[in-house]
Amino acid sequence: MHKGKGMKFVGDSRISAEQKPNIPKDYSEYPGRTEAFWPNFLLKEWLAGSVFLVGFLTLTLAHPAPLEGMADPTNSGYIPLPDWYFLFLYELLKYNFASGPYILFGIIIIPGLAFGGLLLAPFLDKGPGRRPHQRPVSVGMMLLALTSVIWLTYQSASGVNWEQRAEANKPVPPSEQADIDKDSEGYKVFENNCMSCHGEDLQGGAAAPPLTGIDRSKKEIKDIAKNGIGSMPPDQFSGSDKELDKLAEFIVSVNEDQ
Repeated sequence: MHKGKGMKFVGDSRISAEQKPNIPKDYSEYPGRTEAFWPNFLLKEWLAGSVFLVGFLTLTLAHPAPLEGMADPTNSGYIPLPDWYFLFLYELLKYNFASGPYILFGIIIIPGLAFGGLLLAPFLDKGPGRRPHQRPVSVGMMLLALTSVIWLTYQSASGVNWEQRAEANKPVPPSEQADIDKDSEGYKVFENNCMSCHGEDLQGGAAAPPLTGIDRSKKEIKDIAKNGIGSMPPDQFSGSDKELDKLAEFIVSVNEDQ
């Protein structure tokens, strides 16, 4: 056999004969849709974050949050409220379908379905498009969640007078605190009928004004305890006439000592 004659070369079909270099795809075919991460995209992110931060700081300087006094676990008249970012859940629990016998719906089922739906949104809408109209399921669920949170937060915040609440719950300096005899009979009557709203030291709370620093007669105090005044409904006092006299004398004596 002569060299080179009768010899055949068989190639393996599993191996591509065409050599392709490991080069990333050229994105120039998508003009205007791509850009370099550094520095173009990252610079835009920094600029957007800076604008938001400056706006947020300006808002806090123009409308500072009214701060209350330090937490006092002995103040039975204090009505706590959640932080602003939980107000939408707080407002949700005011509705009949999420409170009372249906409280589990308000604290577990409804929030669980809402947050679970947002987690599942990318799996429910697998469209290749990135425009909002091409992702109807994801966009619709996000708009529904965002609208619900904003509306519930607004409804909850609009029902609270934050300045009045902060003023009612600010700390009282020791020099301005009333000298209260907590062993007196009048204080015991106050404890059974009024403490839950007006506080242990008559300092008031979010639901009721303070009973110190007032200029009312014994007769006026008895009339208010029986018939109410302002936001205070009538028939809040459940004791006897003798106990009502002791309560009125006690409140008058506390204000006379100031």
